[in-house]
Amino acid sequence: MRTDLSNTAVAGMDGEKERIRLAKRGLLVFFAMLVPLTVLGYALALTIDETFVLLLMWAPGLAAILTRLVRREGFKDISLKIGGKRTLKTVPMILLFPVAIGLFAYGIAWLTGLAQFAVPDDSFDAPPAVVFIGILLMQLTVGTLAGLFGAAGEEIGWRGYMITRMVDARVPKPMLTSGIIWGVWHLPVMILGAYYSGPNLALSILLFMFSVTSFSYILSRLRLTTGSVWPAIFLHASWNAVTQDVFDAFSKGENALLWTGESGILVALALLGAAWLMSRKPMSMRHL
Repeated sequence: MRTDLSNTAVAGMDGEKERIRLAKRGLLVFFAMLVPLTVLGYALALTIDETFVLLLMWAPGLAAILTRLVRREGFKDISLKIGGKRTLKTVPMILLFPVAIGLFAYGIAWLTGLAQFAVPDDSFDAPPAVVFIGILLMQLTVGTLAGLFGAAGEEIGWRGYMITRMVDARVPKPMLTSGIIWGVWHLPVMILGAYYSGPNLALSILLFMFSVTSFSYILSRLRLTTGSVWPAIFLHASWNAVTQDVFDAFSKGENALLWTGESGILVALALLGAAWLMSRKPMSMRHL
Protein backbone atom coordinates (compact mmCIF):
# COMPACT_ATOMS: atom_id res chain seq x y z
CA MET A 1 0.00 0.00 0.00
CA ARG A 2 2.83 2.38 0.81
CA THR A 3 4.45 1.52 -2.53
CA ASP A 4 1.24 2.32 -4.40
CA LEU A 5 0.91 5.65 -2.63
CA SER A 6 4.54 6.44 -3.37
CA ASN A 7 4.09 5.61 -7.06
CA THR A 8 0.96 7.77 -7.20
CA ALA A 9 2.82 10.69 -5.65
CA VAL A 10 5.69 10.33 -8.12
CA ALA A 11 3.25 10.15 -11.03
CA GLY A 12 1.52 13.26 -9.73
CA MET A 13 4.82 15.12 -9.48
CA ASP A 14 5.79 14.05 -12.98
CA GLY A 15 2.41 15.20 -14.30
CA GLU A 16 2.82 18.59 -12.63
CA LYS A 17 6.31 19.01 -14.08
CA GLU A 18 4.98 18.16 -17.53
CA ARG A 19 2.18 20.69 -17.15
CA ILE A 20 4.67 23.39 -16.19
CA ARG A 21 6.94 22.48 -19.11
CA LEU A 22 4.09 22.57 -21.63
CA ALA A 23 2.83 25.89 -20.27
CA LYS A 24 6.28 27.45 -20.59
CA ARG A 25 6.60 26.23 -24.18
CA GLY A 26 3.15 27.56 -24.96
CA LEU A 27 4.13 30.99 -23.64
CA LEU A 28 7.29 31.01 -25.74
CA VAL A 29 5.33 30.24 -28.91
CA PHE A 30 2.66 32.78 -27.97
CA PHE A 31 5.21 35.59 -27.60
CA ALA A 32 7.00 34.49 -30.76
CA MET A 33 3.69 34.91 -32.61
CA LEU A 34 2.67 38.08 -30.75
CA VAL A 35 5.74 40.20 -31.52
CA PRO A 36 5.56 40.15 -35.36
CA LEU A 37 1.76 40.49 -35.33
CA THR A 38 2.07 43.50 -33.02
CA VAL A 39 4.76 45.12 -35.17
CA LEU A 40 2.60 44.60 -38.26
CA GLY A 41 -0.46 46.05 -36.53
CA TYR A 42 1.42 49.12 -35.32
CA ALA A 43 3.05 49.67 -38.71
CA LEU A 44 -0.22 49.53 -40.62
CA ALA A 45 -2.18 51.60 -38.10
CA LEU A 46 0.43 54.36 -37.84
CA THR A 47 1.44 54.60 -41.50
CA ILE A 48 -1.63 53.64 -43.54
CA ASP A 49 -4.93 53.98 -41.72
CA GLU A 50 -6.24 53.98 -38.13
CA THR A 51 -8.71 51.21 -39.00
CA PHE A 52 -5.78 48.82 -38.72
CA VAL A 53 -5.97 49.40 -34.96
CA LEU A 54 -8.40 46.48 -35.01
CA LEU A 55 -5.62 44.28 -36.38
CA LEU A 56 -3.38 45.51 -33.57
CA MET A 57 -6.07 44.72 -30.98
CA TRP A 58 -6.42 41.25 -32.46
CA ALA A 59 -2.66 40.57 -32.39
CA PRO A 60 -2.88 38.85 -28.94
CA GLY A 61 -5.98 36.89 -29.96
CA LEU A 62 -4.46 35.74 -33.24
CA ALA A 63 -1.22 34.83 -31.46
CA ALA A 64 -3.19 32.70 -28.99
CA ILE A 65 -5.21 30.99 -31.74
CA LEU A 66 -2.12 30.27 -33.83
CA THR A 67 -0.28 28.93 -30.78
CA ARG A 68 -3.14 26.56 -29.99
CA LEU A 69 -3.16 25.34 -33.59
CA VAL A 70 0.62 24.93 -33.89
CA ARG A 71 0.91 23.15 -30.55
CA ARG A 72 -2.36 21.25 -30.95
CA GLU A 73 -3.53 22.43 -27.55
CA GLY A 74 -7.17 22.68 -28.53
CA PHE A 75 -9.60 25.44 -27.62
CA LYS A 76 -11.38 24.04 -24.58
CA ASP A 77 -9.66 26.27 -22.03
CA ILE A 78 -10.19 29.45 -24.03
CA SER A 79 -13.30 29.56 -21.83
CA LEU A 80 -15.89 30.99 -24.19
CA LYS A 81 -18.59 29.37 -22.09
CA ILE A 82 -20.72 31.76 -20.06
CA GLY A 83 -19.61 30.48 -16.67
CA GLY A 84 -22.98 30.20 -14.89
CA LYS A 85 -23.93 32.13 -11.77
CA ARG A 86 -20.39 33.32 -11.14
CA THR A 87 -20.42 35.17 -14.44
CA LEU A 88 -23.93 36.56 -13.96
CA LYS A 89 -22.88 38.00 -10.61
CA THR A 90 -20.25 40.10 -12.39
CA VAL A 91 -22.80 41.91 -14.60
CA PRO A 92 -23.46 44.80 -12.14
CA MET A 93 -19.72 45.30 -11.68
CA ILE A 94 -19.09 45.28 -15.45
CA LEU A 95 -21.72 47.98 -15.94
CA LEU A 96 -20.93 50.11 -12.91
CA PHE A 97 -17.13 49.84 -12.58
CA PRO A 98 -16.16 52.30 -15.38
CA VAL A 99 -18.88 54.71 -14.21
CA ALA A 100 -17.75 54.53 -10.58
CA ILE A 101 -14.08 55.09 -11.46
CA GLY A 102 -15.09 57.92 -13.79
CA LEU A 103 -17.33 59.70 -11.31
CA PHE A 104 -14.66 59.41 -8.62
CA ALA A 105 -11.56 60.42 -10.60
CA TYR A 106 -13.06 62.83 -13.11
CA GLY A 107 -15.55 64.13 -10.55
CA ILE A 108 -12.70 65.21 -8.28
CA ALA A 109 -10.95 66.87 -11.23
CA TRP A 110 -14.11 68.74 -12.27
CA LEU A 111 -15.01 69.86 -8.74
CA THR A 112 -11.50 71.07 -7.90
CA GLY A 113 -10.84 72.76 -11.23
CA LEU A 114 -8.01 70.40 -12.19
CA ALA A 115 -10.04 69.78 -15.34
CA GLN A 116 -13.11 71.48 -16.73
CA PHE A 117 -16.42 69.75 -17.37
CA ALA A 118 -17.34 70.79 -20.91
CA VAL A 119 -19.96 69.41 -23.29
CA PRO A 120 -18.39 68.25 -26.60
CA ASP A 121 -19.13 70.55 -29.54
CA ASP A 122 -20.83 67.82 -31.60
CA SER A 123 -23.33 66.89 -28.86
CA PHE A 124 -27.11 67.32 -29.12
CA ASP A 125 -28.73 70.51 -27.83
CA ALA A 126 -29.82 70.00 -24.22
CA PRO A 127 -28.74 70.96 -20.68
CA PRO A 128 -25.21 69.71 -19.91
CA ALA A 129 -26.37 67.15 -17.32
CA VAL A 130 -28.90 65.69 -19.78
CA VAL A 131 -26.29 65.48 -22.52
CA PHE A 132 -23.84 63.75 -20.17
CA ILE A 133 -26.36 61.18 -18.92
CA GLY A 134 -27.66 60.54 -22.43
CA ILE A 135 -24.21 59.91 -23.89
CA LEU A 136 -23.23 57.83 -20.85
CA LEU A 137 -26.25 55.55 -21.26
CA MET A 138 -25.62 55.24 -24.99
CA GLN A 139 -21.97 54.27 -24.47
CA LEU A 140 -22.84 51.82 -21.69
CA THR A 141 -25.08 49.97 -24.13
CA VAL A 142 -24.41 50.66 -27.81
CA GLY A 143 -20.80 51.73 -27.26
CA THR A 144 -19.98 48.62 -25.25
CA LEU A 145 -21.57 46.32 -27.82
CA ALA A 146 -19.71 48.08 -30.63
CA GLY A 147 -16.41 47.61 -28.81
CA LEU A 148 -16.81 43.89 -28.12
CA PHE A 149 -15.03 42.74 -31.28
CA GLY A 150 -11.85 44.68 -30.57
CA ALA A 151 -11.92 43.85 -26.86
CA ALA A 152 -12.37 40.15 -27.67
CA GLY A 153 -9.19 40.25 -29.77
CA GLU A 154 -7.15 41.38 -26.79
CA GLU A 155 -8.88 39.33 -24.12
CA ILE A 156 -8.76 36.02 -26.01
CA GLY A 157 -5.00 36.52 -26.03
CA TRP A 158 -4.22 38.16 -22.69
CA ARG A 159 -6.79 36.64 -20.36
CA GLY A 160 -7.90 33.71 -22.53
CA TYR A 161 -4.37 32.36 -23.00
CA MET A 162 -1.45 34.25 -21.46
CA ILE A 163 -2.70 34.48 -17.86
CA THR A 164 -3.75 30.81 -17.73
CA ARG A 165 -0.39 29.64 -19.09
CA MET A 166 1.41 31.87 -16.60
CA VAL A 167 -0.53 30.25 -13.77
CA ASP A 168 0.29 26.78 -15.11
CA ALA A 169 3.96 27.69 -15.64
CA ARG A 170 4.20 28.93 -12.04
CA VAL A 171 5.28 32.39 -13.15
CA PRO A 172 5.76 34.51 -9.99
CA LYS A 173 2.80 36.85 -9.40
CA PRO A 174 1.17 36.03 -12.76
CA MET A 175 -1.53 38.72 -12.59
CA LEU A 176 1.04 41.42 -11.89
CA THR A 177 3.45 40.10 -14.52
CA SER A 178 0.76 39.82 -17.19
CA GLY A 179 -0.40 43.36 -16.42
CA ILE A 180 3.09 44.76 -16.89
CA ILE A 181 3.39 42.94 -20.23
CA TRP A 182 0.01 44.32 -21.33
CA GLY A 183 1.10 47.83 -20.39
CA VAL A 184 4.43 47.60 -22.23
CA TRP A 185 2.55 46.33 -25.30
CA HIS A 186 0.69 49.68 -25.37
CA LEU A 187 3.72 51.92 -24.91
CA PRO A 188 4.82 52.39 -28.55
CA VAL A 189 1.59 54.24 -29.38
CA MET A 190 2.20 56.59 -26.43
CA ILE A 191 5.85 57.17 -27.26
CA LEU A 192 4.94 57.94 -30.88
CA GLY A 193 2.37 60.49 -29.71
CA ALA A 194 -0.68 58.68 -31.06
CA TYR A 195 -2.34 58.18 -27.65
CA TYR A 196 -3.57 60.53 -24.96
CA SER A 197 -0.77 61.59 -22.62
CA GLY A 198 -0.06 64.48 -20.30
CA PRO A 199 2.52 67.25 -20.60
CA ASN A 200 5.34 65.01 -19.31
CA LEU A 201 5.73 61.82 -21.36
CA ALA A 202 7.83 59.96 -18.78
CA LEU A 203 5.28 60.67 -16.04
CA SER A 204 2.43 59.72 -18.37
CA ILE A 205 4.08 56.37 -19.12
CA LEU A 206 4.61 55.67 -15.42
CA LEU A 207 1.00 56.53 -14.55
CA PHE A 208 -0.30 54.57 -17.53
CA MET A 209 1.61 51.48 -16.36
CA PHE A 210 -0.01 51.81 -12.93
CA SER A 211 -3.45 52.16 -14.53
CA VAL A 212 -3.09 49.29 -16.99
CA THR A 213 -1.47 46.91 -14.50
CA SER A 214 -4.23 47.59 -11.97
CA PHE A 215 -6.97 47.17 -14.58
CA SER A 216 -5.30 43.99 -15.83
CA TYR A 217 -5.43 42.56 -12.31
CA ILE A 218 -9.18 43.16 -12.23
CA LEU A 219 -9.71 41.61 -15.68
CA SER A 220 -7.52 38.61 -14.85
CA ARG A 221 -9.32 38.02 -11.59
CA LEU A 222 -12.67 38.07 -13.37
CA ARG A 223 -11.37 35.52 -15.88
CA LEU A 224 -9.88 33.20 -13.27
CA THR A 225 -12.74 33.33 -10.74
CA THR A 226 -15.59 32.88 -13.25
CA GLY A 227 -13.90 30.39 -15.56
CA SER A 228 -15.10 32.50 -18.49
CA VAL A 229 -13.36 35.08 -20.66
CA TRP A 230 -16.64 36.92 -21.36
CA PRO A 231 -16.65 39.12 -18.21
CA ALA A 232 -13.18 40.38 -19.15
CA ILE A 233 -14.28 41.05 -22.74
CA PHE A 234 -17.38 42.99 -21.68
CA LEU A 235 -15.58 44.99 -18.98
CA HIS A 236 -12.77 45.86 -21.39
CA ALA A 237 -15.29 47.06 -24.00
CA SER A 238 -17.33 48.93 -21.40
CA TRP A 239 -14.23 50.64 -20.00
CA ASN A 240 -13.14 51.86 -23.43
CA ALA A 241 -16.61 53.13 -24.32
CA VAL A 242 -17.34 54.90 -21.04
CA THR A 243 -13.90 56.25 -20.12
CA GLN A 244 -12.71 57.34 -23.55
CA ASP A 245 -15.98 58.35 -25.20
CA VAL A 246 -17.73 59.89 -22.19
CA PHE A 247 -15.46 61.05 -19.36
CA ASP A 248 -12.49 61.95 -21.56
CA ALA A 249 -14.79 63.66 -24.05
CA PHE A 250 -16.31 65.85 -21.32
CA SER A 251 -12.95 66.86 -19.81
CA LYS A 252 -11.11 69.93 -21.04
CA GLY A 253 -8.33 72.18 -19.80
CA GLU A 254 -4.61 72.71 -20.12
CA ASN A 255 -3.76 70.11 -17.46
CA ALA A 256 -6.71 67.79 -17.97
CA LEU A 257 -4.54 64.94 -19.27
CA LEU A 258 -2.23 65.23 -16.28
CA TRP A 259 -5.10 64.37 -13.91
CA THR A 260 -7.57 62.42 -16.01
CA GLY A 261 -7.43 59.77 -18.72
CA GLU A 262 -5.65 56.43 -18.52
CA SER A 263 -2.33 58.21 -17.97
CA GLY A 264 -3.79 60.70 -15.49
CA ILE A 265 -2.94 60.83 -11.79
CA LEU A 266 -6.50 60.51 -10.47
CA VAL A 267 -7.46 57.61 -12.73
CA ALA A 268 -4.25 55.74 -11.89
CA LEU A 269 -4.91 56.16 -8.16
CA ALA A 270 -8.56 55.12 -8.53
CA LEU A 271 -7.68 51.94 -10.46
CA LEU A 272 -4.86 51.09 -8.07
CA GLY A 273 -7.25 51.47 -5.15
CA ALA A 274 -9.90 49.33 -6.86
CA ALA A 275 -7.36 46.57 -7.56
CA TRP A 276 -6.16 46.69 -3.96
CA LEU A 277 -9.70 46.40 -2.60
CA MET A 278 -10.42 43.44 -4.90
CA SER A 279 -7.19 41.74 -3.83
CA ARG A 280 -8.39 41.80 -0.22
CA LYS A 281 -11.23 39.41 -1.06
CA PRO A 282 -10.69 35.63 -1.04
CA MET A 283 -10.11 34.25 -4.53
CA SER A 284 -11.52 30.91 -5.64
CA MET A 285 -9.92 30.08 -8.97
CA ARG A 286 -11.73 28.37 -11.84
CA HIS A 287 -8.95 27.76 -14.29
CA LEU A 288 -11.12 26.46 -17.15
